[in-house]
Amino acid sequence: MSILLFLIFGLIVGIIARWIVPGTGPGGILGDLIVGVIGAFIGGYIYRFFGHVGVTGFNLPSLVCAVIGAIVLLWVLRAISGRPRAA
Repeated sequence: MSILLFLIFGLIVGIIARWIVPGTGPGGILGDLIVGVIGAFIGGYIYRFFGHVGVTGFNLPSLVCAVIGAIVLLWVLRAISGRPRAA
């Protein structure tokens, strides 16, 4: 996959993941892009762990794989950066 196509794919994945996971995410379009690209890698590792093929290109199975990875990443980011509990 070319770099430009990979970045567009990451942006789409980041936007979808932000719609699915409630709350505020990392800032703006650049944040969506970063979450989408890193999420694609995470989703690929998760899928390969269970014996499936990860992200293989710009297709629907790869999109689902990458969105799952981006959702996991957003949950982890929000768990780490959560507000401290009131005493």
